[in-house]
Amino acid sequence: IRCWSNIPFITVPLSRAHGKSFAHRSELKHAKRIVVKLGSAVVTRGDECGLALGRLASIVEQVSMLQNQGREMMIVTSGAVAFGKQRLRHEILLSQSVRQALHSGQSQLKDMAIPVLEARACAAAGQSGLMALYEAMFTQYSICAAQILVTNLDFHDEQKRGNLNGTLHELLRMNIVPIINTNDAVVPPPEPNSDLQGVNVISVKDNDSLAARLAVEMKTDLLIVLSDVEGLFDSPPGSDDAKLIDIFYPGDQQSVTFGTKSRVGMGGMEAKVKAALWALQGGTSVVIANGTHPKISGHVITDIVEGKKVGTFFSEVKPAGPTVEQQAEMARAGGRTLAALQPEQRAEIIYRLADLLTDRREEILLANKKDLQEAEDKGRLALPLLKRLSLSTSKLNSLAIGLRQIAASSQDSVGRVIRRTRIAKDLDLEQVTVPIGVLLVIFESRPDCLPQVSALAIASGNGLLLKGGKEAAHSNQILHHLTQEALSIHGVRDAVQLVNTREEVEDLCRLDKLIDLIIPRGSSQLVRNIQKAAKGIPVMGHSEGICHVYVDTDASVEKVTRIIRDSKCEYPAACNALETLLIHRDLLRTPLFDQIIDMLRVEQVKIHAGPKFASYLTFSPSEVKSLRTEYGDLECCIEVVDSVQEAVEHIHKYGSSHTDVIITENEKTAEFFLQHVDSACVFWNASTRFSDGYRFGLGAEVGISTSRIHARGPVGIEGLLTTKWLLRGDNHVVSDFSEHGSMKYLHESLPLPQRNAN
Repeated sequence: IRCWSNIPFITVPLSRAHGKSFAHRSELKHAKRIVVKLGSAVVTRGDECGLALGRLASIVEQVSMLQNQGREMMIVTSGAVAFGKQRLRHEILLSQSVRQALHSGQSQLKDMAIPVLEARACAAAGQSGLMALYEAMFTQYSICAAQILVTNLDFHDEQKRGNLNGTLHELLRMNIVPIINTNDAVVPPPEPNSDLQGVNVISVKDNDSLAARLAVEMKTDLLIVLSDVEGLFDSPPGSDDAKLIDIFYPGDQQSVTFGTKSRVGMGGMEAKVKAALWALQGGTSVVIANGTHPKISGHVITDIVEGKKVGTFFSEVKPAGPTVEQQAEMARAGGRTLAALQPEQRAEIIYRLADLLTDRREEILLANKKDLQEAEDKGRLALPLLKRLSLSTSKLNSLAIGLRQIAASSQDSVGRVIRRTRIAKDLDLEQVTVPIGVLLVIFESRPDCLPQVSALAIASGNGLLLKGGKEAAHSNQILHHLTQEALSIHGVRDAVQLVNTREEVEDLCRLDKLIDLIIPRGSSQLVRNIQKAAKGIPVMGHSEGICHVYVDTDASVEKVTRIIRDSKCEYPAACNALETLLIHRDLLRTPLFDQIIDMLRVEQVKIHAGPKFASYLTFSPSEVKSLRTEYGDLECCIEVVDSVQEAVEHIHKYGSSHTDVIITENEKTAEFFLQHVDSACVFWNASTRFSDGYRFGLGAEVGISTSRIHARGPVGIEGLLTTKWLLRGDNHVVSDFSEHGSMKYLHESLPLPQRNAN
């Protein structure tokens, strides 16, 4: 606990030895001392006369939040000239209107010309008002702010430099936020040829260079430079081919084309880059980002400190492999080449991968053993997740069988004609299947997912980005290597990429220009997080697997316990495992009901009672906290219903539209249930565990979708395809089909070509 002015606040344990900048964005959360530089375009309004108050309030809120976490925040701000210009213009207009009224004797004012205002005078008039505004805003968060005005000469004088350093350290010690600005009222022009003369010298000619100089002098961990552009681009922002540079390395200046400077302020982007590289050389990490965008300005500073992909991050450590953006582009190019292969060639790749899974099983199992050992040593995985992580010879054999099924069923998946229409004479239209594009599949603790999903992507001609959990790193590495080995037989090695960089899942979900579909495979929490984080990219999957089994009055005694046992106990961590057991009221206190309870006790299933079930019992199990619960373990809820209609209503209210089952010998009741339950999978007298791509004969699945668009239920090859329209004509134009034209629409359905019988 730190205290200042008798106000205690909790601090975050932040410390590191200064001298070397952070190598990765993910390390920025450890930054203790941070300088935020606010460019003129960030602080001022669009008319350059006055301050952007809403934006400034948001920045103060973010800085206050970080300060109250125990970080030491400093602000280098522009805005005094703009604020002063607003005040002086107001004064000039007021004085002119008074003079005009006195001399003319008229109340109506004529057009008044406002003289060009000298910047130093504007700065002098605006500095006090700007600081008063900052003080008022910071006071709302119980934080004190202090103003420091400096010039370049202050850094050349050793004594003044020492005084400045001491003042800043004392303010930080007292939990005060220093607000620093160049003293534009008296600032002299920059000295010629004094810029970047070694580590200890940088000419303070604008707030960019001032922020860099302060950051190094104060041994700051992070410098955040906010301007009116997203960061650095490889060509002028706004041009067609401009791409934001995620990470900028010293020596990359040749790859950047600088545009014009911002609408206001002294320094353009080139000045920012020079200052940033100078600070980086001095051991301070730097991020240049947009502080004016209305959608992100409210959290841009906190996002940067949290390590999110915002703006351009300056780093001295260049990764050995490609960036995730480059990997996505490689996957797209590889996917297009893959889609252009003959179906037999794609099938050959999958058959080869199936063979490799069995031929190289020793290597795979050795890598998997390392993952299991590390997980057990760290104790970070629960038993169900350890089970998912584990591979075995039988699992690999099953995988190989599934892959061969995919290969056999993929012969006519891409390019299959699903509709033919004769629009008019010699004008024929076809609708054909094509790949979706680039898929991003994010999976946890399940290395067997990698070859399954890879095979489905290969069969459907899609490029693929894979992001696996770090707990399966060794297993994923060898399985990806084998996948690329199989792809190499037809020269499409790059079509499947494994993301090994420190990319956060949330950052991957923002690559809407590179990724066409996200498929999460993991916990309900993972799926929910991805659905929330995805920016403009569709997400295929389900957030929960709350599966029901309804036992009807006409249920068979022999079938009930077998189906319930298999649905709940065969693999309780699976998304298609039973979570809520619905029992018809007439079955209570019958031998069948006793058999169900005895079987669950023998299997050590913990029972939670629904509200209605609890009301029938004198001594009931613990009452369920929520009827909308996915246990993922040997636990389930039992609830009572009065009819099949009430069972359907319960499923619609509390279910997740995943898989629901009825056990009955009454065909009419069963058909009512099958037709009325609105879930992806609805079964009669069969275990919920059949809801699986392999068991459906799809070979494998990329996941189970509960969405109502495109694909639903276990998603195999068909769910990874979309369509395009091919129109073949002969000098046809729409005007020929007008009222007085020479042609008429036919719209005749044509027979489809024969599908491959194999």
